Amino acid sequence: MGTSRFAILPALLALVLHFLLTMSDPVHDSFLQCLSHLSAPSPPISENKWAWVQSGATIGELYYGIAEKSNVHGFPAGACPTVGVGGHFSGGGYGNMMRKYGLSVDHVLDAQIVDANGRILDGESMGEDLFWAIRGGGGASFGVIVAWKIRLVPVPETVTVFRVEKTLEQGALDLLHRWQYVADKIHEDLFIRVVILPVNRKDNKTIKAKFVSLFLGNSERLLALMNESFPELGINKNNCIEMSWVESIVYWMDYDKGTSISVLLDRTPQSRKCLKKKSDYVQVPISKTDLEGILNTMMKLQRPTLALIPYGGRMGEISESETPFPHRAGNIYKIQYSVAWKEEIMEAKDHNLNIIRRIYNYMTPYVSESPRCSYLNYRDVDLGVNQNGNVSYEEASIWGTKYFKDNFDRLVQVKNRVDPDNFFRYEQSIPSVANRNYVIAE
Repeated sequence: MGTSRFAILPALLALVLHFLLTMSDPVHDSFLQCLSHLSAPSPPISENKWAWVQSGATIGELYYGIAEKSNVHGFPAGACPTVGVGGHFSGGGYGNMMRKYGLSVDHVLDAQIVDANGRILDGESMGEDLFWAIRGGGGASFGVIVAWKIRLVPVPETVTVFRVEKTLEQGALDLLHRWQYVADKIHEDLFIRVVILPVNRKDNKTIKAKFVSLFLGNSERLLALMNESFPELGINKNNCIEMSWVESIVYWMDYDKGTSISVLLDRTPQSRKCLKKKSDYVQVPISKTDLEGILNTMMKLQRPTLALIPYGGRMGEISESETPFPHRAGNIYKIQYSVAWKEEIMEAKDHNLNIIRRIYNYMTPYVSESPRCSYLNYRDVDLGVNQNGNVSYEEASIWGTKYFKDNFDRLVQVKNRVDPDNFFRYEQSIPSVANRNYVIAE
């Protein structure tokens, strides 16, 4: 007999009442209570600092809550503070400290979930397989995750950031080519992202490459590392800004230095617009000639933005099967493709979707293959969708193997066990094949 869609309501109501009765603000006060064991000034950093955070909180609220209690602790999550914790964690969650500490899910210690039978489970009662599945496999396929217990990580009192922009006329092509050989091998305390976009300068089409960095240390150490490993970028002391770790999050939001960290509590995005993202993984450096072809294609299309996110460091030390997120060793960097538009008309949507699909198709020879991998949290429905949540294993594996590689089969096995009636489903959910004549290969 199928599970009633109302079966989980009592459990969810009980959780909501619990939060309302125990805290006046279900997001903010939870940080004050769960982080109360962090004293100020902080004691010597230990590895067992933890906190509970609700899925409805934003990443910005999480960062703000940590900073209120300690200036030497942080958490490795994203740089977009209005993103919700629940979706971010359940898809993996990457950010500026990924080379030092890995992903958000690599620091999840426990979780609370309501399953298809309305039971409230924690990490122990849900079992090893389900706890594994929700840490990167997309929690919405398995239940309603209401809270996460996370391990905080040590950060120095002073970090250093820089932002340097170069056009093609200023040597951007050579710098992009060189970056590929540096970004994943440089010290793990250093994260250098590159954002590439077409621009018009005095009626001249060109490319602007923005090198944006977070270094977990002071400017003196950063300059020594850059002079040794990437002198071509020409970073000097005037480019470097020292600040606290939480202030660096605000800096990455493009606010001026000195902006109050209270902006992290704003749940409204800085700009409201339509957006489409896609992703790829690069495992072999792209030649300078091919890079030039990519940049020329971007200028012709005028609109797409590419963000290059470096790997290496801790990301290369964790097994592909440790969590459902498999994109670990062997990747030099990830590409995030994006287009944005404000016009709410069908022509604008079709035009921009065509642009991002064209650059994505152009990149085929230069990225991972068999499968051509993608990041779950960009949720690329171009890869395929369920029809009303019902799809065969073969159909779902088209996008499932791109997101999860060999971990997809284990996710299907977990789904079959905990939600055989496919109660939890969405356009790219893990399929349930429990009632079908199918055996997953061992």
